[in-house]
Amino acid sequence: MPSCSIIKGTANVVSGTVKGTVWVIKGAYELTVGTSKVIYQIGKFTFEVVQAPFDWPLMNDDLETVDGLPVKEAIRQGRVKTAPYTVKGRRYVPMTVAMAQTYQETGIASWYGAETRRQKGGHMTANGEAFSPKGLTAAHKYLPLPINVQVTNLENGRSIIVRVNDRGPFPSIHNAESGKRIIDLSWGAAQRLGFAKKGLARVRVETIQLKEEPQST
Repeated sequence: MPSCSIIKGTANVVSGTVKGTVWVIKGAYELTVGTSKVIYQIGKFTFEVVQAPFDWPLMNDDLETVDGLPVKEAIRQGRVKTAPYTVKGRRYVPMTVAMAQTYQETGIASWYGAETRRQKGGHMTANGEAFSPKGLTAAHKYLPLPINVQVTNLENGRSIIVRVNDRGPFPSIHNAESGKRIIDLSWGAAQRLGFAKKGLARVRVETIQLKEEPQST
């Protein structure tokens, strides 16, 4: 069973349009050694982050290496956040944390992961978190892992915050165009944005910056 202690703090979004309060359990935005669960909240959006067992398969099994290491070894060593990685022999270089602070892009979003609801056991994201198809998460080729972004469906105006914790989307042998999509959302996030049945949507993606305020005593 996960052991947790609650640290309550307040965070203001200083970029983007969402403002709210963040509650952190054993670490602010990433799992640390010995931590099995982190829960935090941004406005009305709640994120439960669970460390995946290392015997779980990766959500994206096309990942070959991270920082020159086998993927799970890089995860074990905590070398994933901005490390270069390879997929089908192609090397991808994520942006730095500083560059990511002002990231904003408009393009096509897809979604993935609904099939894992029917599969035995769980799946691991590219930074070692347990994937939840109902959660508010996403995969991105170049953003640091993890990071929170605001995604707005430009076709209906709906907007949510998601946690980027995986890599993708990448071209496939069945669909080369999939590599041109800018973000792959979880099934739950796609539902909230109103395009789960449609499959694709034109979206705007922008990072939000959180500033923690001192706790009152």
